[in-house]
Amino acid sequence: MRKLILYIATSLDGKIARRDGAIDWLPDPSSEDYGYQEFYDSIDTVIMGYNTYEVCLGLGDWYYRGKASYIFSRHPDREVLPDVQLVTDDPVAFVRELKAREGKDIWLVGVGEINTLLHDAGLIDGAVLLTRTHDD
Repeated sequence: MRKLILYIATSLDGKIARRDGAIDWLPDPSSEDYGYQEFYDSIDTVIMGYNTYEVCLGLGDWYYRGKASYIFSRHPDREVLPDVQLVTDDPVAFVRELKAREGKDIWLVGVGEINTLLHDAGLIDGAVLLTRTHDD
């Protein structure tokens, strides 16, 4: 069975963004890898909530091209890129079924309600946390 892995960068105070929402404090992956490429190669699927999806879109081109991408939302009228599938089903049931499919591991991207639901259902199999300090 595939594993669902939470891979996330967080500040030592448990935040992923500055108070103003900026994530400029995160390390530049081109300067040091932190094991990221090996992790990225081990997955073929990403899942996230719609708020995280919007943040990812704001960073430029869809970074997860070539990976199956599932975005959870309660709103079936939300627009997503052609490479992405909007999921309005129950996240717990959807992820249970997704984990049973053949394939590589699955990356749970971002934080929020989806993480809590999947954690409480016992579906997160591991976590990789990159922690750093930032000055606000």
